[in-house]
Amino acid sequence: MKRLYVYMILSVLMLKVSAQDLNARVTVLSPKIQTTNKRIFQSLENAMKDFLNGRKWLGDQILPNERIDCNFVVTITTWDGSSNFNAELQIQSSRPVFNANYTTTLLNINDKDFDFIYNEGQTIDYSDQNFQSNLASVMAFYAYIIAGIDNDSFSRLGGTPYYERAQNVLNIAQSSPYRGWKAFDSNTNRYWLLENINNKVYEPLRGFIYDYHRNGMDLMADNAAKARKAIDGFLPVLGDVDRQRLGAMLPLVFFAAKGDELVNIYKTAPAQERVQAYNILMKGDPSNGIKYQALQK
Repeated sequence: MKRLYVYMILSVLMLKVSAQDLNARVTVLSPKIQTTNKRIFQSLENAMKDFLNGRKWLGDQILPNERIDCNFVVTITTWDGSSNFNAELQIQSSRPVFNANYTTTLLNINDKDFDFIYNEGQTIDYSDQNFQSNLASVMAFYAYIIAGIDNDSFSRLGGTPYYERAQNVLNIAQSSPYRGWKAFDSNTNRYWLLENINNKVYEPLRGFIYDYHRNGMDLMADNAAKARKAIDGFLPVLGDVDRQRLGAMLPLVFFAAKGDELVNIYKTAPAQERVQAYNILMKGDPSNGIKYQALQK
């Protein structure tokens, strides 16, 4: 009987470990909130961390060292002193580069429409069949987005199944009164992010994410010059991205994640390559032109 009990405990522990697809770090900040009791913010932080790390988001079993690294930073802007919160959510995810002691950023996005209800000590419930809470739906949505872009970086359009799951989250959440799920809420929100991802117009950008990582970044450790030359061949895609389209959010998200890295890749390149990269990046991301001026030096 004792052996059976131990076996059951070990089985539960193994199941919990195997369910962890994300290595999510959660930070809750409240710089504008005047209160001496910060316990609810710590409780929220722990609940979010347990929710993100304790669920199965990916289709395949993965090893502990294959979990996707991501950060969720919640900045509370207003709190009614009870259970109603208004906040902003910064989400970042990254993946390792093959044969290198370096991780490359895949997602860097700031969601300004993060309003939710939470009570201290509450367990966050979620269902893919109906709307439970905005807190759960927003986290589930971004968990699937993170899984999708990670898979896109390893397999061409490999993230599609996860974007379909994110679409399901969005469809269900649109019946809620919360902002960020509908097209008319703003031009840069969860609706438009997923609309862009699923739109054929931006499929070349998703293809670039695969080529850039698998046929460029993952070869850097073996031969940096050859890997950069390969990226040269993919780079023109970035100059052709449609930024003028209504709700063109995916290009903004892409360059927020990759702009600095692209500058670092090309700032030591020969002059001709630097000029070519500068012209393409300025065409694709003119609002960050000051950043790309480093390629002119």
